Amino acid sequence: MLIPNEYVSTAEDVADQVIRKGKHILPTVARLCLISTFLEDGLRMWFQWSEQRDYMDMSWGCGKFLATMFVIVNLFGQLGGCVMVLGRWKVDIACGVLFFIVVLQTFAYSILWDMQFLLRNLALIGALLLVVAEARAEGRSLFAGVPSLGENKPKSYLQLAGRILLAFMFITLLRFEISFLQIIQDLLGSILMILVTVGYRTKLSALMLVLVLSVLNLYHNAWWAVPSYKPLRDFLKYDFFQTLSVIGGLLMIVYLGPGGVSMDEHKKKW
Repeated sequence: MLIPNEYVSTAEDVADQVIRKGKHILPTVARLCLISTFLEDGLRMWFQWSEQRDYMDMSWGCGKFLATMFVIVNLFGQLGGCVMVLGRWKVDIACGVLFFIVVLQTFAYSILWDMQFLLRNLALIGALLLVVAEARAEGRSLFAGVPSLGENKPKSYLQLAGRILLAFMFITLLRFEISFLQIIQDLLGSILMILVTVGYRTKLSALMLVLVLSVLNLYHNAWWAVPSYKPLRDFLKYDFFQTLSVIGGLLMIVYLGPGGVSMDEHKKKW
């Protein structure tokens, strides 16, 4: 059954009011959520230095020196990139470093052959692209009085790629179980993710997806409730912060909008 247009319009008005009231803190919250998985992993490299080095040496037989270099690159690359993103300093370079870390870990931890982890890493890359898009938007705002030469195509394509890649995270959250609540959850989430991907009623859809993912993340990945000696704690912690980063990417979409390559933008020309 289709939802009446007046209900959708009312929901969009409420979403716009929420976005307007939080516009000053929304970009910072989005960035903080987005870099959380890199921050957590960088700190883990610091506190589990020996374990990480020994794991790489044992997995690849690369020797202590190369294993140590791997830990150093991950430690300083991730923490440095996080500081630069939060400080809005050389954001393009910071995202490039974090992108390199994602690719490096994909091969180092053999994630390339694990579809679930691969899709989540692609979603992380999508979130990084949205940070780059926001940095481009800020750069243009510095010259607000200068006549525009047209639509910022690179920014629009970055937003499109970011929206598409973020969808991969939700694919990993689908659970094919014969349960009424699970079916509703999968259908609702899938519809919202499709709307975000194609850029239709984007801000409302992204905001609703933020709420859905936040609830699911707190429910399924409650790592703080698991004793520290259990391996499950580390797995849940990893999933929690990766999902939080994607939530940050969605918040960036809420703040930026869908961009020029979207149905919302094309609607304005109809």
